[in-house]
Amino acid sequence: MKWQRKKLGNLIQLNYGKSLPERSRINGEIPVYGSGGIGGYHNEPLVKGAGIIVGRKGTVGSVYYEKRDFFPIDTVYYVSKLDEETDLKFIYYLLKTLSLEKLNTHAAVPGLNRDNALALDVYIPDSKTQTKIASILSAYDDLIENNTRRIAILEEMARRIYEEWFVRFRFPGHEQVKMVESELGLIPEGWEIKRLEDVLSALESGSRPKGGIDANEREVPSIGAENINGLGNYDYSKDKFISREFFENMNRGVVKSGDVLLYKDGAYIGRKAMFQNDYPHKECAINEHVFILRSGEIPPNYLYFWLDTKEMTAKIKGLNSNAAQPGINQAGVKSLPIMVPNKDVLFDFDERIQPLISLLFNLAKKKALLRKTRDLLLPKLISGEVDVSHFPEPENV
Repeated sequence: MKWQRKKLGNLIQLNYGKSLPERSRINGEIPVYGSGGIGGYHNEPLVKGAGIIVGRKGTVGSVYYEKRDFFPIDTVYYVSKLDEETDLKFIYYLLKTLSLEKLNTHAAVPGLNRDNALALDVYIPDSKTQTKIASILSAYDDLIENNTRRIAILEEMARRIYEEWFVRFRFPGHEQVKMVESELGLIPEGWEIKRLEDVLSALESGSRPKGGIDANEREVPSIGAENINGLGNYDYSKDKFISREFFENMNRGVVKSGDVLLYKDGAYIGRKAMFQNDYPHKECAINEHVFILRSGEIPPNYLYFWLDTKEMTAKIKGLNSNAAQPGINQAGVKSLPIMVPNKDVLFDFDERIQPLISLLFNLAKKKALLRKTRDLLLPKLISGEVDVSHFPEPENV
């Protein structure tokens, strides 16, 4: 299998995207790409058919593949319609190995220099080998995407059960239960309104070593606000680490299965996550920007979905106690109200919902393993280190 050395500019053109402010977008199904990925939708594409999007400003060097029509805005370049000897999907994977973020030439405003990128030397095989390599890596991406969809469906199923029982109050046996007034409006008789401090066994934030994170440290993950973002949605590329010694001396902030995590300061106050079943790590801690809410008398699943309602998210954001630097404190979180159903209803709810949540986290772990395997294969396949000549031809060739 012979690989040829070429300039990247002999294979692709990096075309400029076009400005499309949010006020000018008309709601539709066309994804609008910025350097951070899909940032909205429009009714008309700039590019028809599959293409590659490369971050020019902002998230410099980011690379995305879109198989649909799309609209790249002016913070990105785009690549489309290559010659018949070059596989577009192969070029996408090739670009992901080139560390384009290192070609930033604007210190004040990060920017990818197009001429420097196109001047890079790359090695490519014949078109059939390109397609083979792209199909192997695409198979991983397809599995990852399928798991992502399944995770979203499971979360939606769990959320709908929660809303049916605890928002619409259509829980089993609700017909025989009288509704009574409370500070949160009508609730079933026998249920209570408590404060979070009454139902939590722990509320704590974490810490990191003085002087910050050592970029060379790889022992124990320390989770920050960037990874507090829902169920089964974790970006391992943003992991930072603390030493084993520091971790073992922590007296607070060590994550346990079932913990609900809350982003407590910064731009996205009120975002939540829940970790279970060794996801995202068997052992990990949080930093000082995150709260752990550990449930006591109520199931963690109920606690998570209660806090994740629009009403409670608004209350959490309303706790912001420092206008200059957004942030919420423990006293404010402890004072938040929580509706506590009777034990039979809570037990029944958790029995029904936990299998969905367990499956969700198992899929999230499988997705993480698929990503890890793909990322290990990517440079080996793109460089030719792994010989694919014995692999079968892709079915669509």
